[in-house]
Amino acid sequence: MCGIAGYISLSGDFTSPELAGRMIGAIQHRGPDGTSVKAFDDAVLAHARLSVIDLAGGAQPMTNEDGNLWITANCEIFNYIELRNELLKAGHRFTTKSDAEVILHLYEDAAEACVESLNGQWSFAIWDTRRKRLFLSRDRIGIRPMFYTRTRSRFLFGSEIKSLFADPDVSRELDPSGLDQVFTYWCTVPPRTAFEDIRELPPGHSLVLDGRIETVRRYWDIQFPTSAMEGSAAAPAEEDCKEELFALLTDATRLRLRAHVRVGAYLSGGLDSTLTAALMRRCGISTLESFSITFDDPTYDESRFQREAVDFLETKHQEVRCGGGRYSSCFSVCCLACRDASLAHRSRTSISAFRSSSGPRDKGCANWRRGG
Repeated sequence: MCGIAGYISLSGDFTSPELAGRMIGAIQHRGPDGTSVKAFDDAVLAHARLSVIDLAGGAQPMTNEDGNLWITANCEIFNYIELRNELLKAGHRFTTKSDAEVILHLYEDAAEACVESLNGQWSFAIWDTRRKRLFLSRDRIGIRPMFYTRTRSRFLFGSEIKSLFADPDVSRELDPSGLDQVFTYWCTVPPRTAFEDIRELPPGHSLVLDGRIETVRRYWDIQFPTSAMEGSAAAPAEEDCKEELFALLTDATRLRLRAHVRVGAYLSGGLDSTLTAALMRRCGISTLESFSITFDDPTYDESRFQREAVDFLETKHQEVRCGGGRYSSCFSVCCLACRDASLAHRSRTSISAFRSSSGPRDKGCANWRRGG
């Protein structure tokens, strides 16, 4: 993951790179490989980078050929190679090999509709210096976060709510309805958050800020077959469905292995992570490094199933042990790393995920990427 942040001046005042620096500094844990700020008279973009693609040349914020479009992105665009080749044939010129630059060139051709070509997970901001227009977008399922708010003088956005709080004018008033959702569903329902004036861009949505006018548009939604559609053709045979599902899972895994860093797998011993690890092996990773978390409490410990998967898949495996003392020692750090109140509420799940991430980090895999 990476971290993004920025703001647009709504009052005509000059922007403050120092404020953007505080915003991205608040979420620097999302991007340990460097931070950068790009300031304009009326906008500032900031980025905290976790390097995965084009380690040497993919720093952000980045621009297009003539410098009128700038992007800061937290993204993994799985089909970026195919899209890049199409754009090169159409005459676009690239200066990096990163997937974020592909989004910029797609935007040049298709404007807000560019997201319809993307296969991946993303939240990004594009600033059009000529039209003075901001475009925000979030992936279809909402894997990558995007929060935003406005004060009397600024429109602010960021990967985490805490980046918005770097501006002292942003209200921290709690939203009782948002808190009710947290304790009912374990999360808020976008666009609502736990704070009164802060919004979360919903999955499958984009936002355009043109002047002071803010427009949110849904670009994708899940389509369920209707009874009329189901009756229009014979249902496929079960074996055909199995083959298609296996082909789709294999292709999805292959695309997600595109990286310029080492690739590993979290292995819980459950069906989904074991299947993902098996598909990674099938896609050509001969020596797969895997990580798991084990518990002192046998009620939660699944190490027996993890070891069965490790032995069968012959992975190079490392366990991270988690017990009561380890929970308490990292609780405050984990809460600070959570992007919103909903994850902080799920303390056991969040701390377990936080602890499991220490395995790759402790082995010096700062640029670790999880397969799947």
